[in-house]
Amino acid sequence: MKIKVSKYFLFILFLGFEISSAQPTISPIQILITTNHGNWECKLSEPTSFKIQVLKFGVPQKKGTIKIQIGPEKVQPFYVDSLVMETDSYTTLSYTLTTPGFLRCIVSTVFDGKEYRSLNTIGYSINNIHPTTTLPADFDAFWQKTKLGLETIPIDSKIQFLPERSSSKSNVFHINIQGFNNSRIYGMLAIPKEAGKYPAVLQVPGAGVRPYGPDIELADKGIIVLTIGIHGVPVNMDPAVYTNLSSGPLNGYFFFNMEDKEKYYYKRVYANVIRANDFLVSLPEYDGVNLAVMGASQGGALSVVTAALDNRVKYYVAFHPALCDLTGYLYDRAGGWPHMFSKDHPLSNGWREIANKSINSLSYFDVVNFTYSIQAEGLFSWGFNDETCAPTSFYAAYNKITAKKNVYAFHDTGHWIYPEQRQKAIQWLIKRIKQ
Repeated sequence: MKIKVSKYFLFILFLGFEISSAQPTISPIQILITTNHGNWECKLSEPTSFKIQVLKFGVPQKKGTIKIQIGPEKVQPFYVDSLVMETDSYTTLSYTLTTPGFLRCIVSTVFDGKEYRSLNTIGYSINNIHPTTTLPADFDAFWQKTKLGLETIPIDSKIQFLPERSSSKSNVFHINIQGFNNSRIYGMLAIPKEAGKYPAVLQVPGAGVRPYGPDIELADKGIIVLTIGIHGVPVNMDPAVYTNLSSGPLNGYFFFNMEDKEKYYYKRVYANVIRANDFLVSLPEYDGVNLAVMGASQGGALSVVTAALDNRVKYYVAFHPALCDLTGYLYDRAGGWPHMFSKDHPLSNGWREIANKSINSLSYFDVVNFTYSIQAEGLFSWGFNDETCAPTSFYAAYNKITAKKNVYAFHDTGHWIYPEQRQKAIQWLIKRIKQ
């Protein structure tokens, strides 16, 4: 069957639950934390104090107990205490950092038996954050061999038309193609109906196990959109199937075989994103020029990795990328998701043993080590209050990129993005691909 592709660009969009999750909702109780730095950043050794207000229905409260924790993100805090509020605001003593990183204040309080929590994070000399991970001498050879292995595998695409999921402007298909090491890649493909040469979007998920639907909104704008999963199972099954997989055989998949670089779960994932590109550029309707990649969290990591491994990629966008500078915790600072080296991680029992066995193999998958070979232009967007993907970790990767790069910091965001933030990133990408 001939597949139609549309008008301006091939845009690979790695979206997961992190990027599509809603921003925090407003609650009756709010904790406002402000600092003496208006731009969320400062120089090393500059003092930072945090002003704390607890609001109920928008009215500052003069009574109540608050718990305060101040220190570098994700590691042992400098200060932990509880105090009774006797005025409608409280300003902490000043704290600082003498090495590049992020200083975080976390405040919680209890009203009517429910705990409320907020945080504020200040960056110190963040453009001077350097990675802790090391680059293996055979890193390039390892991934070159992996890519060569893909070349011997036929795409073997199987496509099922889904008229009930299609729109007046776009057709939808459930597809699966042959992937790395006898795996299959499943996805939902949406293609504009009007004949022409089109770019496309490959949507690759953030962390988790779930079904995926077609992105009709982008397809109707004249973009091929392929939304894939990474677990080798169809993406249109009953949601209960994914719940069972997530709590059963795929629970903690990001740790599977991490002690062996040849067997680690993400080797297949990284390879199969390249294979998804192979499928897209093979379409006769592809414009032959414009290929981009975009994603959030795990998808943000995949965005950077794909830009590094696949020279067909011209532009990429990464929201709060995961898997950056994983070994940070071994140097008493924040490391990247999934935090396998953190003492507070569920794997903490015997964590030193796990770290010693995995530190070398994981360096082949650490996003930092892919940054050195990137030639494409990139856009990054994130917030300083992210507790899932530590800002220290993704700045360690960002700072090592020598190709053209840009960052949109929406400082107050955590592991979520504003609709305006996503729209700004998409507009940035479209403007470049249409040049």
